Amino acid sequence: MERESMEFDVVIVGAGPAGLSTACQLMKLAQEKEQELMVCVVEKGSEVGAHILSGAVFEPRALNELFPDWKEKGAPLNTAVTGDDIYLFNGEESAVKLPGFGVPKTMHNEGNFIVSMGNVCRWLAEQAEQLGVEIFPGFPAQDIIYNDDGSVGGVITGDMGLDAEGNQKDSFMPGMELKAKYTVFAEGCRGHLGKELIAKFALDADKSPQHYGLGFKEIWDIDPAKHQEGLVVHSAGWPLEKDTTGGGYLYHAENNQVFVGLIIDLNYSNPHLSPFDEFQRYKHHPKIAQYLEGGKRVSYGARAMAKGGFNSLPKMTMPGAVLVGCDAGTINFAKIKGNHTAMKSGMLAAESIFEALAAGDEGAKDLTSFTDKYRNSWLYDELYSTRNFGPAMHKFGTFLGGAYNTIDQNFFGGKLPFNFKDDSLDHEQLKLAKDAPVINYPKPDNKLSFDKLSSVFLSNTNHEEEQPCHLKLADSSIPISVNLAKYNEPAQRYCPAGVYEVESTAEGDKFVINSQNCVHCKTCDIKDPSQNITWVTPEGTGGPNYPNM
Repeated sequence: MERESMEFDVVIVGAGPAGLSTACQLMKLAQEKEQELMVCVVEKGSEVGAHILSGAVFEPRALNELFPDWKEKGAPLNTAVTGDDIYLFNGEESAVKLPGFGVPKTMHNEGNFIVSMGNVCRWLAEQAEQLGVEIFPGFPAQDIIYNDDGSVGGVITGDMGLDAEGNQKDSFMPGMELKAKYTVFAEGCRGHLGKELIAKFALDADKSPQHYGLGFKEIWDIDPAKHQEGLVVHSAGWPLEKDTTGGGYLYHAENNQVFVGLIIDLNYSNPHLSPFDEFQRYKHHPKIAQYLEGGKRVSYGARAMAKGGFNSLPKMTMPGAVLVGCDAGTINFAKIKGNHTAMKSGMLAAESIFEALAAGDEGAKDLTSFTDKYRNSWLYDELYSTRNFGPAMHKFGTFLGGAYNTIDQNFFGGKLPFNFKDDSLDHEQLKLAKDAPVINYPKPDNKLSFDKLSSVFLSNTNHEEEQPCHLKLADSSIPISVNLAKYNEPAQRYCPAGVYEVESTAEGDKFVINSQNCVHCKTCDIKDPSQNITWVTPEGTGGPNYPNM
């Protein structure tokens, strides 16, 4: 196919905190050295921020380095954290508030801000454009360009105007080749191109497998009398039981709004478990409901997060390219934060790329200088010191693992001489349906708890209906012949958007994919026990349109 081609010094895939920080740092360095640089960012969402979902309590450390004058520039960090409440929920009614000394220091939030990361990314995009970066929203990077020597040479954006069978409609527009000396992949968790690169270049050799959680978030307008701007509430325990780990949060943001959510680790074992319904139950706990009752839910979303930490972090460079942020897995789950670490990884990538280009490098090399910069940075120190956080929780359970982490972080600064590994695979943890208890979830009351479809409506999710399905099955028979037979087809429950259904027909059970509902969380790509589903980018602008998540 004939494609138009554009050439840049650097192409960045993804306008999240990692990708935009890469772009800003590159152009800042170019201006300091009075060197011309052509940098392009492609973003699959309809606008910058449309696909950004994060809690988020934001640590400004990387932003302080990137833009020391961020306050004067109007960065939307408007709500400083004023208090931390951390609870252990012992059941659906009871809770124990943990004292500060009984909580790992990583969970303390002095000096941090409650933010909308969607709005922070919109602000970062403004800074990038003022510095001369070209940003193209609505253009998903669909394929990787490989040079003759096997190095990465850029990306191809997705074709537009194909019907469900892949035939060209009257509106067909072929994707463009965006060629680059260096390409930075900042797609977020489980990026489909990052996944391809990790496999092709064996970047995860000798590393623990990546582990994941599924995070939910809702924004609520609440009674001003109940609002405590700056208060951060975290919880562990109920509704998650036995070998299901994770935790909940409720953040009091500005304008009488709260952000409420639940994170569920995707190594859970009961195939009858529905993460969405666990979240709906969570909001009925008195410590959460006290704020939400009488309020109005105004937004909903869900997103997978990479939480394997230091031991699961792949090699981030390969010839012609760098993986940054959650595409690599730089989140510090001990802090429940990944935005500052994502930004720092992008800034380090920018420094390495700029040094190479300034020295006359024409690209396609493996930037070993990035690894050196990473190892000598606070990013490395932070991730290394929390390397045991997740493995300890999985090895010893929430209570004993939490106790170990408190001792390790509070008294030894993460320097206890142990290195726990979790080499299990999240998708292999499901028990057979016949060996697991069925969970009967209460019906939503439409006051605190809701159904999936009304929730997806609040995410403003939309896809061009007549297009190839972006949820690819390697074998279309497996959902019924294997997953239904063994696990009661868990895709019906682990998907937070009602994408997957099993319909009973006269010809037998049928697996249905409602791809237009997809909120791009990537859970199916991660948790499918047969690893039969691959998530790829749909047509540009498809997916959720989060206003301020």
